[in-house]
Amino acid sequence: MDQYIIECKSLTKKYKGNTVVDKADLHIKKGEIYGIVGPNGAGKSTILKMLLNLVHRDDGQIFWNGNPITSDDYLYLGRIGSLIENPYFYDKLSGMDNLLLHLEYLGIPDKKIAEEAMKMVSLPIDYKKKTSEYSLGMKQRLAIARAILPKPDLLIMDEPINGLDPQGIVDIRNLFQKLNRDFGISIIITSHILSEVEQLADTVGFLQDGKVLQEIAMKDILEKSAAYVEITVDNINQAAGILVEDLHLQNFKVLSDNLIRIYDTAADMKTINRILTLKNVGVESIRKKENNLENYFFTIESEGIPS
Repeated sequence: MDQYIIECKSLTKKYKGNTVVDKADLHIKKGEIYGIVGPNGAGKSTILKMLLNLVHRDDGQIFWNGNPITSDDYLYLGRIGSLIENPYFYDKLSGMDNLLLHLEYLGIPDKKIAEEAMKMVSLPIDYKKKTSEYSLGMKQRLAIARAILPKPDLLIMDEPINGLDPQGIVDIRNLFQKLNRDFGISIIITSHILSEVEQLADTVGFLQDGKVLQEIAMKDILEKSAAYVEITVDNINQAAGILVEDLHLQNFKVLSDNLIRIYDTAADMKTINRILTLKNVGVESIRKKENNLENYFFTIESEGIPS
């Protein structure tokens, strides 16, 4: 049995001669939560649309449970729930009626399924309130409720916590964890809130300029991305010399004409600040950064994949 619920090989998409997804390889394991992160315009949403056959791919292959799918295939989509960009609803219908209409479309007109989905996303079972009266956060929850109606094998969620208040974000995070843990549903999620991806994802794929730079387990990121000390100084050459000659530090990088990042585990901020100041180097700032997805993401963007 194939270990990947969905897999991409050399996935490519061009718009008007511009390559927005460039030979992307992705491997989403069965039963995992997979986070896709990258700057705006990196190709995240386009990849998700290609997985759902909403956008035609120019090159590459997509495999569902080890079987190749074409741009004409649609049966596998019955096992996927999705939220892509801004969800659409019939504004003159209630949230419940929107879900019941979708269940009719799916061929499973069961009111209990709709009620269960509404409860799972903490929305009231209300047949009177029209979706035109829903807040953005309520519409996001309703969209997730609609996506989980058929109890899919895979959820594809593009910015699912967009517009939610802090409690709503926690509720949706807990919901995804429950769906994954209790029902074995695999989940692909994109979000610009990296702290949420960090708390949810088992594996993270980093995109930049349409390319997949790296796929890595979240636990490996936290182990690999060692904490570091970052200092901003007025004389970079003198500061670098002092780190080597006076403080005997070797594991550091000069990132710009005034910024140094020190990875040496022996680095002590107070000692560094004191010695640099005694040597007449102006220290504008000095701070320690801890292991997390955000720091790893910005390291990849600025320096490439850490060794």
